[in-house]
Amino acid sequence: MAHQATPSSQKALMMELKSLQEQPVEGFRITLVEESDLYNWEVAIFGPPNTLYQGGYFKAHIKFPVDYPYSPPTFRFLTKMWHPNIYENGDVCISILHPPVDDPQSGELPSERWNPTQNVRTILLSVISLLNEPNTFSPANVDASVMFRKWRDSKGKDKEYAEIIRKQVSSTAAEADRDGVKVPTTLAEYCVQTRVPSQDSSSDLLYDDLYDDDMEEDDEEDDESEMESVGEAGGFSAVEDGELSSRRYDNQDDSGNEDS
Repeated sequence: MAHQATPSSQKALMMELKSLQEQPVEGFRITLVEESDLYNWEVAIFGPPNTLYQGGYFKAHIKFPVDYPYSPPTFRFLTKMWHPNIYENGDVCISILHPPVDDPQSGELPSERWNPTQNVRTILLSVISLLNEPNTFSPANVDASVMFRKWRDSKGKDKEYAEIIRKQVSSTAAEADRDGVKVPTTLAEYCVQTRVPSQDSSSDLLYDDLYDDDMEEDDEEDDESEMESVGEAGGFSAVEDGELSSRRYDNQDDSGNEDS
């Protein structure tokens, strides 16, 4: 039975997951929803200190398409969010997650949209930036956008927006306790990068499987290259009467005549 090669998207996602666990993005914790499924990630976002979101524990899912990184993933908050660029169902509206198509009516430049050089790390950084600096020109939540502008333009005197965010932040404390998570509240705690410990050896086995796939594919390619080299040389070496001799076969066409 022929060996089924691992899709390139799985290899790309495994490498990104490993990189993010060894060198985390500040304020995020990444895990798989299920150990055997590389296309669905769970993200825990810690509210940055000195912002309205300080002390918050927000959970989200990233879902990747099978043709990643050529198509963008989706990013959906599971925690209830009141934000100009987050839809009621939790989907994040951000340029970097929009497909790379030319849409003049969107007001977005093609260079602002998704392209295969983007990755999960750039998405996370864009999301945390969006939380603190909403885009009110094309809001997903118009009411939240209007409220945010009032708060910003009044320099905090209009407190309605800030109060809603603070209530949402407070409501996340119970879930953090259930998950056994200590939410960073100071800049020093927030900036500490720690590696997420593996729950079991299944992740390592998955790495090994992908590594074995690469090795087997390389071996197959080497075997094919070696056979092609022999075919191109048109001969082989043989030992006759203790001496090394070589025989060379001339290329012939189907009729048995020599090629010109």
